Amino acid sequence: MSTTGKQLFTTLKSDGTLTVAIEDVTFPDPTGNQVLVKMEAAPINPSDLAILAGAADLESAEYSPGKYVAKMPEPFNAGSKARHGLKLPAGNEGAGTVVATGDDDKAKSLMGQRVACVPGNAYSQYCIAEAAMCLPLGDYSAEDGASGFVNPMTALGFVENAKMDGQNAILHTVGASNLGQMLTRICNEDGIGLVNLVRKKDQAELLKKLGSTHVVNSSDDDFMNQLRSAIDDTDAFYGFDPIGGGKSVDSVFKAMEQVAVDKMTEYSRYGSNQQKRMFIYGRLDTGPTILSPSYGFGWTLSGWLLFPFIQSVGAETVGRMRKRVLENLTTTFASHYKKRVDLEEMLTKEAVTDYRAMKTGEKYLVMPWK
Repeated sequence: MSTTGKQLFTTLKSDGTLTVAIEDVTFPDPTGNQVLVKMEAAPINPSDLAILAGAADLESAEYSPGKYVAKMPEPFNAGSKARHGLKLPAGNEGAGTVVATGDDDKAKSLMGQRVACVPGNAYSQYCIAEAAMCLPLGDYSAEDGASGFVNPMTALGFVENAKMDGQNAILHTVGASNLGQMLTRICNEDGIGLVNLVRKKDQAELLKKLGSTHVVNSSDDDFMNQLRSAIDDTDAFYGFDPIGGGKSVDSVFKAMEQVAVDKMTEYSRYGSNQQKRMFIYGRLDTGPTILSPSYGFGWTLSGWLLFPFIQSVGAETVGRMRKRVLENLTTTFASHYKKRVDLEEMLTKEAVTDYRAMKTGEKYLVMPWK
């Protein structure tokens, strides 16, 4: 028996035309360890926006019910050559109810249960998902569980990574984001030092209410002094940055080195021996990452993505992380949404331009059956 429903697709042509549209789709029956999930809620995360909108000109796009067509400017279009002509689904994660399963025992055990899942095509009325990647939600609602994977597992992943590398403190450059708030709660629970960077006064207040002890506002005149002081207090020479472009990492490395040099007993023309490490895990700024090395030679900048991290740490660690998320889904790992939209509302000019701006605390939740 086949199931039909609506699903969102995004297609970029070689001439830079981006079409995002909802189509009627027939979903295959699940086989083996697969389950068919009737999707009830799916968040729009920054990681989803890359293929949903990217750097497209949304102001002058053409909007019609359930569809928009926009132009992708250069060099972003050329940089997306690998996807030219491909019709891609979107939506990393979401939650819903299992309505059919393959014949694998793990899959069959999920029949009728509400689960959080990461199917990669969550902006859809139905999804095929792997049973092993589904998290049974018990009494939690679909809205509670919709963001139960990407942000919670990423924030926990940062802390796991820091512990594996022998670090007792972390620096995070977008402290007031949904993920940043989770990271603040985790670090408080685990006794890990945390330096949070924010851009606005109200974001700083929000984090202080959550118990963050070191919040640095980049719009303050004495920003670098505050940053040095916070790094000095916590020994946070290890950090995560979702901005990517511009000078955010550069500023952090400078402050880290200045703190390290102050602790040196003798001068070295090579700078300090203190290892300074930053991971870029997003591209909120799609411009180039600007580094002006004036921070010795003991620094490392690399990328960080959740799924390669999960594959590298093994089933036991991942199981422990998932258990912690499930036990604290509405507290430590709670997500808050500004607006709830159905698939068609998601593609209106008002909605697209709003969620693409990625403002702190203004997350959208897609409810395919709303």
